[in-house]
Amino acid sequence: MNDLTIIDVQREQCPMTYVRVKLGLEALPAGALALIVLRGEQPKKNVPQSAREDGHEIVWIEDLPDGRTEIVVRVAGG
Repeated sequence: MNDLTIIDVQREQCPMTYVRVKLGLEALPAGALALIVLRGEQPKKNVPQSAREDGHEIVWIEDLPDGRTEIVVRVAGG
């Protein structure tokens, strides 16, 4: 099983949330899995949409009781 790289952008505000996620994903090899942790409705909508537009696969999205959202992304390429 692949290890997850954690990209925590809970303290970022849009549009910086996806800028930080994009930089984190670009540092990973194709096929790697990243766990993105974010907070807020706008990032929850924008981050998966932007990741898909960049060719990455959204594996799953989960809303947590404390208001965070976790998104697992498989890095595109290769």
